[in-house]
Amino acid sequence: MTITIASDFAQLDQVIATVVAPGADAVDREGRFPRTSIDALAKAGYLGLISAKEVGGSGCGIAEAALVVERLGQACGSTAMIMCMHYSATAVLEAHGTKEVREAIAGGRHLSTLAFSEVGSRSMFWAPLSTAVVAGARVRLDASKSWVTAAGEADSYVWSSRPLAAAGASTLWLVPKGAEGLSAAIPFNGLGLRGNDSSPVTASSAMVPLSAMLGKDGDGFNVMMGVVLPWFQVLNSAMSIGLMNAAVTATADHMSRARFEHLGQSVAEQPVPRSLIAQMRVRTDLARALWQDTIAAITAKRADTMLRVLEVKLAASEAALEVTDLGMRICGGAAFRRESPIERHFRDARAAAVMAPTSEALADFIGKAVCGLPLF
Repeated sequence: MTITIASDFAQLDQVIATVVAPGADAVDREGRFPRTSIDALAKAGYLGLISAKEVGGSGCGIAEAALVVERLGQACGSTAMIMCMHYSATAVLEAHGTKEVREAIAGGRHLSTLAFSEVGSRSMFWAPLSTAVVAGARVRLDASKSWVTAAGEADSYVWSSRPLAAAGASTLWLVPKGAEGLSAAIPFNGLGLRGNDSSPVTASSAMVPLSAMLGKDGDGFNVMMGVVLPWFQVLNSAMSIGLMNAAVTATADHMSRARFEHLGQSVAEQPVPRSLIAQMRVRTDLARALWQDTIAAITAKRADTMLRVLEVKLAASEAALEVTDLGMRICGGAAFRRESPIERHFRDARAAAVMAPTSEALADFIGKAVCGLPLF
């Protein structure tokens, strides 16, 4: 199904209202992959949102994908994160993948994800320690990937390794989930984003054809920085902004319903809670404004694009920590009950913030950029 965002947000909102949002609490509570939501999004054409029209996709770009993830983030952080990683991987596959896999994604039959972060290099995902060695007509991959979103559910991984022979930091591969020698650890059981199935994946002499290489040998770093980083930063930020908007809405709803009966007033009629929710709204809007400007910079290929790309996730994830914390403070004990959505948004925001590149790493890169130093 081809999507034109200007006319099809009503369709997305229907999927969210009827499938994603009603299932969000169970996904979080049980820590299970939101398969029903992903299948509904696939059926509605959203897996193929950024796939080219020539392979049956909608041909949309980063701006449309970001708006989709933001909307999903307001309902279910886990579903939003899975789609963030799918779109980031799909951007690579659109540039370097085979027509067959691109058509499968466009047709809603293939979910992909990134497999970059490793045990040995931790959050420095651009520096893989995993190896790729030619073995006859195939390539042997050995790696210990630390965190892979949708590890047990995705159909493929956009995988990083050291180059086969060329100079450079890395080479990228398309690795099918069922590749020989590949194994995923036990399902994710974490604090937040509990349904995103983020687990370690190990490759022990995993075999793929040489044709699985994405781009040129040794050119993985350039693809990571030129393609993956902008997509991931913008879409991760979109999810955080969605969480913030959801937290503001839930907090305002609580303030309107909860009352000081002895005063005959709602919490919303008290100046201190109003001051705090005003801070929530302002911080959300500031993060969203930078997010929108980052998308504009990418689209226009402005000179400050890389600086904006580095800034946007730091700003959005740190703001989400502050906004959801304020929501918890305003709602008090009521927010600490699991039936409150604010508590889920609070935990999801913390899980999003630690995803690489972390705020600390981004701050260092931004400082280098401001001081005119090389980033790497």
